[in-house]
Amino acid sequence: MADQPTVLLVEDEPAQREVLAYNLEAEGFEVIRAEDGEEALLLLGEAPPDVVLLDWMLPNVSGIEVCRRLKTKPETRSIPVIMISARSEEVDRVRGLETGADDYVVKPYSVVELMARVRSQLRRVRPATVGERLEYEDIILDAATHRVTRDEKPLKLGPTEFRLLATFMEKPGRVFSRDQLLDRVWGRDIYVDTRTVDVHIGRLRKALTVHGGDDPLRTVRGAGYALG
Repeated sequence: MADQPTVLLVEDEPAQREVLAYNLEAEGFEVIRAEDGEEALLLLGEAPPDVVLLDWMLPNVSGIEVCRRLKTKPETRSIPVIMISARSEEVDRVRGLETGADDYVVKPYSVVELMARVRSQLRRVRPATVGERLEYEDIILDAATHRVTRDEKPLKLGPTEFRLLATFMEKPGRVFSRDQLLDRVWGRDIYVDTRTVDVHIGRLRKALTVHGGDDPLRTVRGAGYALG
């Protein structure tokens, strides 16, 4: 599923990694696995995920260092990081959070609680993927019922146009490149020509202005598209 949220799971213990991956996939997440800090940093540079589950004790580069580097780069600093650690002392928890982690979970942990924490972080960065209602000016997108209205009038959107609009409404004002939209809307494993993005943007524009009103989508020459 193209708009499936992605979790980068960084855990060096194979059994633990597979248990977590199984539970995350059962919850509807696409899981990207990393066995150590170096691999995690490489994957973060290639395709930033929606949430990072990061073990503190990792070979090569520690989880703390991965978190620090992730949070100092503008392109990855907004990705939520949930740090997992056997270190339960308050000083360790404080250090993890001060490095930039958004949440800190101590081993042994409840898998059910951990999944809830992942969903909580995802709700903050990609609300449409967890069925939230999004609003921008007079446009309302209800992710749970898959309905869109503008000025209280229903709009007919195809599945691709719906995912495009949801992506824009989650980050109004942010400019998305064609490649970023391809990753979010079509999926990383599907080859689609970037011109296809332009075609669907055209369809979305037509649907948004079918009852009148200004076109809320903005074309940024050489960069991509934005809402507002």
